[in-house]
Amino acid sequence: MDHGSGLVPGRLVSWLLLLLAAAAGAVDAFCLMRLGGVFAGVITGNLVHVGRAVATRDGELALAAAVAVVGYAAGVAAANVGLRCGRPHRGSGWGRRAGAVAAGECLLLAGVAVTWAVTGGRPGEDVVVVLLVLSSLAMGVQSALSLGSGMLAASTTFLTGTLTGVVGAFTGTPSERAGVAGGLARLTALLCGAAAGALLLHLAPLYAPSFPVVLLGAVAATVLTFTLRRES
Repeated sequence: MDHGSGLVPGRLVSWLLLLLAAAAGAVDAFCLMRLGGVFAGVITGNLVHVGRAVATRDGELALAAAVAVVGYAAGVAAANVGLRCGRPHRGSGWGRRAGAVAAGECLLLAGVAVTWAVTGGRPGEDVVVVLLVLSSLAMGVQSALSLGSGMLAASTTFLTGTLTGVVGAFTGTPSERAGVAGGLARLTALLCGAAAGALLLHLAPLYAPSFPVVLLGAVAATVLTFTLRRES
């Protein structure tokens, strides 16, 4: 990573990716437990839900899963535009635009948290759809942001490939095993985030959606602070 380019150093990005993975775990736990039993950021699972819903004629599940898929795709598209806006070629690494995209995701998740609190944690069906749209948009944004970090295979929302890579490295050569720390850490962070999100829904349900907002706020603030200081 070029420290003179205004990009966030790779070591710091690695730590911030852990916060993103934890946030994704919390968001998906919230969606599974409160927003129709679908994922915000795991499209494979949602496509399976769509197929099952069609076969069983479950209109509610079909709608929820389809909304999540479309919202996710829209989030990826919006983030990609934001990351490369004003640049003829999209480079790898996190600069000021990445901080702005992270702030945008934070606002989407804040919208979820505020709406959830205003409804007293008992939103109607129409509001559930809105919450699911905001959540899936946020996870789409995060996926594009993570993959644009400049780190190899740095997904923080869908980690099947990460697990495959970790297991493959453990069964490979010693040099391959030395590179599993990042993937293993993100898997652990996702698990911890999901557990924390589920626990908050049990202990303090009105405040549970605020947990990923705090994590994204920390990521956005760190990236923006670092890049603006380097550019000044």
